[in-house]
Amino acid sequence: MTRKPGVSVRLKLTLSYAVLLIVAGALLLAVVWVFILRYVPVNAISIPGFFMPGRYDLWRAFAPPAAGALVFLLLFGLLGGWVLAGRMLAPLTRITDATRKAANGSLSHRIELEGRADEFRELADSFDAMLARIEAHDAEQRRFAANASHELRTPLAVTQTLLDVARSDPNRDTAELLERLRNVNVRAIELTEALLLLSRAEQRSFARGKVDLSLVAEDASEALFPLAEKNGIAIDTSGEAAFALGSYSLVLQLTTNLVHNAIVHNVPEHGTVQVQTATDAGSAVLTVENTGEMLSPQLVATLTEPFQRGSGRIRSDHAGVGLGLAIAKSIAEAHDGTLTLSPVETGGLRVTVELPAAP
Repeated sequence: MTRKPGVSVRLKLTLSYAVLLIVAGALLLAVVWVFILRYVPVNAISIPGFFMPGRYDLWRAFAPPAAGALVFLLLFGLLGGWVLAGRMLAPLTRITDATRKAANGSLSHRIELEGRADEFRELADSFDAMLARIEAHDAEQRRFAANASHELRTPLAVTQTLLDVARSDPNRDTAELLERLRNVNVRAIELTEALLLLSRAEQRSFARGKVDLSLVAEDASEALFPLAEKNGIAIDTSGEAAFALGSYSLVLQLTTNLVHNAIVHNVPEHGTVQVQTATDAGSAVLTVENTGEMLSPQLVATLTEPFQRGSGRIRSDHAGVGLGLAIAKSIAEAHDGTLTLSPVETGGLRVTVELPAAP
């Protein structure tokens, strides 16, 4: 937005200080003058050996020094006000410079205003905290965009390769080619839908209602029962009714992702997945725990990052797109909740989701 040039705040403060000082000085002189006039006769009194000036005589003697004092106060107010306003507005100048640098893309700059707490320092600290969050979010978005571009490029590159091979070998079996192309296309669609769901969760563009986590857990477990049975995994769903405030479809997607992740990252045979719901201190709690390999805390800490699949822990037939836990975390945070990962001592992963309880 283009604005016309105006008077600086420093000059405005300087003029305000000077005018206030002049008014205060003039009032003080007026009070003194009025107080003196009460005891001074209008006309001068002159007798042998004694002379008492009148009001006019005192006015001629008092007016020039009073005018000189007002001029001095004016100059002193302008000079002192200019210096004082500059010192007071110095933090604002640093904040303005930092804002301009941030607008030009320099998010790493911080104000770090020293001194005791006041309004300017509170503003500077809030601005530094905002810059830190924006920088972290920007870095996360850049990393996510790079990973998404890489993941989306893979199925396209595979498709291109398959088509080039088919064109170079006209006698090749088209049934096998079509099946492989279909699988690549399905994976690209799944990845695109996952990216759209993740974006929707991050933008919080959904309506909130009363959601029973126990019913959601049963629906997700029932939908994934064929996959669990195929892999020899037993699903145990238990717990009490836990009503959360949120979107049913998104909470169902969150639960489905967690249960699916618990199934595909499990022991080959006789593995288990435990899904539990409960209420605790104003929160609705969903816990999904599975058996599996021993996981290090360092690996667990990276599993909620987009496109992180955990090395050597994904079945080839259900590799997914590496966004399951990332989407679950985004959905939990979009509901003002939390998602916590912790390794199980005997092997496997425990995921705990806490959502605000419905009133």
